[in-house]
Amino acid sequence: MIVIGGGLGGLSTGCYAQMNGYRSQIFEMHEIPGGCCTAWDKGDFTFDWCVSWLLGSGPGDEMHQIWLELGALQGKQMRNFDVFNVVRARDGRAVYFYSDPDRLEAHLLGLSPADAKPIREFCGALRKFKACMAAYPFLKPVGLMGRFERLRMLAAFLPYANVIRKSMTTLMTDYSAKFSDPLLRDAFNHILYEYHPAFPVLPFYFQLASHANGTAGVPEGGSLGLSRSVEQRYLRLGGKVTYNAKVEEVLVENNRAVGVRLSDGRTFRADIVVSACDGHTTMMKLLGGRYLNDTYERLYTRTIDEPGMIYPGYVSLFLGLDRPFPEGDPCTTYLLGEDEATAFVGMANPNMNVQFRSIHYPELSPRGTGVVFVSYFSDTGVWRDLSEGPEQRSRVHGGEELHTLAVSRGRAYYAAKREVTRAVTEFLDRKFPGLAKSVVARDIGTPLTQVRYTANYDGSIAGWLPFAESAETVEKEMNKNGPVVPGLENFYLSGVWATIGGLIRAAAAGRHVLQFICRDDGVEFTADVDLTQPPPTQIVIPVGRYLSASPTAPTLTVTEHE
Repeated sequence: MIVIGGGLGGLSTGCYAQMNGYRSQIFEMHEIPGGCCTAWDKGDFTFDWCVSWLLGSGPGDEMHQIWLELGALQGKQMRNFDVFNVVRARDGRAVYFYSDPDRLEAHLLGLSPADAKPIREFCGALRKFKACMAAYPFLKPVGLMGRFERLRMLAAFLPYANVIRKSMTTLMTDYSAKFSDPLLRDAFNHILYEYHPAFPVLPFYFQLASHANGTAGVPEGGSLGLSRSVEQRYLRLGGKVTYNAKVEEVLVENNRAVGVRLSDGRTFRADIVVSACDGHTTMMKLLGGRYLNDTYERLYTRTIDEPGMIYPGYVSLFLGLDRPFPEGDPCTTYLLGEDEATAFVGMANPNMNVQFRSIHYPELSPRGTGVVFVSYFSDTGVWRDLSEGPEQRSRVHGGEELHTLAVSRGRAYYAAKREVTRAVTEFLDRKFPGLAKSVVARDIGTPLTQVRYTANYDGSIAGWLPFAESAETVEKEMNKNGPVVPGLENFYLSGVWATIGGLIRAAAAGRHVLQFICRDDGVEFTADVDLTQPPPTQIVIPVGRYLSASPTAPTLTVTEHE
């Protein structure tokens, strides 16, 4: 089996292939694993780009089992914060979104007693979601479930049917309009860091409930550490990874995938080919647009370019500081005015997320220092208009062909990056006096940076946007036909473009595609937990100030998985 792409979807696919007796090889165009789940060094600092919360980090649901099977968490400390996000308005008022429904309810009532009804309604539903999280299926794709399995799954959700139905059919923009307090009206739309106008209430409950259950913490070692752990699990299982290897074409004979051709001309043959890389690249370039049924033709020639159908890209700024700023919260979304937003090139909505990242990952910066990570959704087209030259180019460097080296983008592009760096630094310095003078390292990326490193379409961070028409179409296609391309045998799809975004979805996609492959080969699927390292441990970290609604800070607790 050949797997195209060494992101988490590809690594997961490789792990489950090895567990089920397949001899697999992953081809990855970058020189490190992980795709978007990554980090990089800048002087003494490691700038961690991805994991702000990891669904399945703790026990109690099927997501956790997948990570343990992939060896992603073993031997690590999982850090759980008691506040999911802080949303701060221009006037300084803030909403602390405690994941615990009781604390959240008390805090919100303290902010706006007049909104007691929608506050109690929201927190009551959140309590029910906490209880139903264990019922969410991740281990087996719906398309492979038998009639009895589907009935059993529906029966598990039956006690929560009403709250799930309401949360799926009500947009958060409509729900938040119930609040009389303007701060709450804005803040509820930014619980998940950025503004998601197409999202119903359900994903907000899902994330907060997971966080409250201790299954959405951050892993010691950060994003690249997570990817490295899965890579090592794959290698221990006997898999092979070839880096700096860019696949240019899937080889097809008699409508059967038989291998791949790399950019340097080398060819590799296999019985099965799985693409876990960018979906548009897969369908339109690697397969040359030859295997588009009605669904994929619509998705990859029209839908993908419509607004709001894929996750946008990020502008991401890291600042390495020569001292910590303990007054900073781990995660805050700042609501900006339209006048402020003009300095932030490509900003799609006037808000940005600010994380004092060294609170999440103290081991990634020297003692007595700090890292700030600032991000906002950005229109890729704005940066493309400013850029000159190719967005990605392969070059021979040190005798080896490399595919993610920097490319020259022209003066206007770099001037825009400097303007964003200046605006963000000045903004933070007003909030945290002295921060600007403490900056000793910095780095900034745009959606085009994401294109260069991952080849993701338009720099998308996670493929199809959940709850949009595109994601619903993909879900129906997968449930009907599975992760295949109609008309092409021995070829399968994995990763975020074959599901609905996010790290756990990418990891689950690897498990799911192997279940389909095993079915097609008449092989019984098997998976086991990695026992080569000790189980992960869990800690709870209190966040920031404790308001009148919660006068006592909780004690730091440590528990070990059994």
